[in-house]
Amino acid sequence: MSSPYGSWPSPFSAASVAVSSPRIDGARFVGSEIWWGESVPSEKGRVTVRSSSGDEILPAPWSARSRVHEYGGGAWTADRQGTLYFVDADDQRVRRLVPGTEPVPLTPQGAAHGGLRVQAGRLLAVREDLSTTPHTRSIIEIPVDGSAADDASAIRVIRESEGFVAHPALSPDGKRIAWVEWDTGRMPWEEAHVQIVALPAGDVHTVPSRAALQPEWLGDADLVFADDSAGRWGLHRVALDGDVPGAEPQPLAPADADTGYGLWVLGNRWYQPLNDGRIVAVRTNGRDLVVVIDADGAARPIDVPGDGHVSVDDAEGTRVLLSGNGSHVTPGLWVVDVDSGETVTVRGGEPVDARWMPHAVPIEVDGAHGEVHAFAYPPANPDASAPDDELPPYIVLVHGGPTAHVSGASSTAIAYYTSRGIGVLDVNYGGSTGYGRAYRERLNGRWGVVDVDDVISAARGLADAGLADSARIAIRGGSAGGWTVLSALVRGGAFAAGISRYGVADLRLLAAETHDFEATYLDGLVGPLPEYEDVYIERSPLTHADRIDVPVLLLQGGEDRVVPPSQSESIRDALAARGVDHEYVLYPSEGHGFRSAETIVDSLERELAFLGRVFGFVPRR
Repeated sequence: MSSPYGSWPSPFSAASVAVSSPRIDGARFVGSEIWWGESVPSEKGRVTVRSSSGDEILPAPWSARSRVHEYGGGAWTADRQGTLYFVDADDQRVRRLVPGTEPVPLTPQGAAHGGLRVQAGRLLAVREDLSTTPHTRSIIEIPVDGSAADDASAIRVIRESEGFVAHPALSPDGKRIAWVEWDTGRMPWEEAHVQIVALPAGDVHTVPSRAALQPEWLGDADLVFADDSAGRWGLHRVALDGDVPGAEPQPLAPADADTGYGLWVLGNRWYQPLNDGRIVAVRTNGRDLVVVIDADGAARPIDVPGDGHVSVDDAEGTRVLLSGNGSHVTPGLWVVDVDSGETVTVRGGEPVDARWMPHAVPIEVDGAHGEVHAFAYPPANPDASAPDDELPPYIVLVHGGPTAHVSGASSTAIAYYTSRGIGVLDVNYGGSTGYGRAYRERLNGRWGVVDVDDVISAARGLADAGLADSARIAIRGGSAGGWTVLSALVRGGAFAAGISRYGVADLRLLAAETHDFEATYLDGLVGPLPEYEDVYIERSPLTHADRIDVPVLLLQGGEDRVVPPSQSESIRDALAARGVDHEYVLYPSEGHGFRSAETIVDSLERELAFLGRVFGFVPRR
């Protein structure tokens, strides 16, 4: 059947996209079972905990979600005997749940918690207290007997900081704790250090590091962590001399790839030590590779379904739990035996039909600041074709962060467009992780310049190759990606329409309104205030909104505390004053990122209708 691009019939409805793929939030071996966290879009994004036996461990209306650093992470954990510990999404208290009973509070009211971890029967966490001046974050040990529920003094404070902390790890003998810490004036991928303290109240010692991640103990005085001191995040090992780090940390199996990426959330696990001293680790160079590292540093890859944003959630014997995305499978959770190679799918991970869900093609184009990495998803539909003289419209996706990355994974959200005859180009512009520190730091001081140049170069490269209709390329992004969308529309000439999801429009307003975690992020991306105020004004899309002359769709969460509604509304008002074609949609109960099925469905359908109206095709739902 021949019909114009964009109007092809598709089996992917917005409703099916909203419920199609599980959003896994950590996993654990618990007795003979496997437990994992999972978002439930039909219940407004509630995060439950399920088991491989088919039980729902955390029943409605309870939801495990942390608000530490706003992005949360590590909102639940469990011991091997089957006790669940979770952060209640409503009040941020930590609760204990024995399946079949009611949750019992373990912490008092008032602070947020995340990064939960149970080791040797001891519950560690990150606590954030925004009631103090200045705000404080702490590594704490929470009594599991409930004695601290009404008495905060029962909580052991291991480290209290006016900066930020993450990834607590207890040594096997229980005598030391290591964690990651960074100052308020830096982001963790710029500068963060491993700290160690001997219990109960020894001195804090700093392990030499640059942008450290995830310390783990291989022995009572043998520590491993990820660091990018050589330009790529890789594993490093350091031995203690008493309670003090001994010689300089030594690289362990270095590679031209990253074990780690931006520390946005507290629950990420890029590697896990096995009991025999080997380590299972993720290596990222655009896409992910999982390797087993022997004690002598030799590494061998293992064949696993996931190759995007893979997390090594837990280890037991020779088995590891891996969650993530895949080029050829849906997002999933797998148990992998690293010796036999046996892989068992626990949740999701279904093979995708390439006739409907095209495999991403990695592309590189030359840009003004060097090569630009992206993944292209061409239109794909086995039951439809377009007229020979027509080129497809494309939508260029811009990820948030901007210190983040995309991996070329299969996605029903992408197939929603490609199956209808709309190509998708997902860009890892300069500033993205997954290609080393130099690529990431390309954006330093030049946010709104390098990212814009790179997405324009990627779009033009696609058009110059004869793969896309240059007159029908739209750009879409959320948060920092929304900033790039608006900045690219101000630049003009490359995109015929823009879709901004909770995008940044005014840098000075963002600096005044954003939360603690990102309070100084702009210092590195643009420059510190007040010295760089002129640059803040000049770079902000709001300053040059009069240059936007193409249709714009603005989507915003009403409870967004990272990029408040005032950002989208300022652009809305500027466009309305000039009569520029635009739509503005506020979802009152959504925060930073859309979680409920109702919102996901409505936003996708609005985007498709918007593109159809602008590009002159009649989409089919």
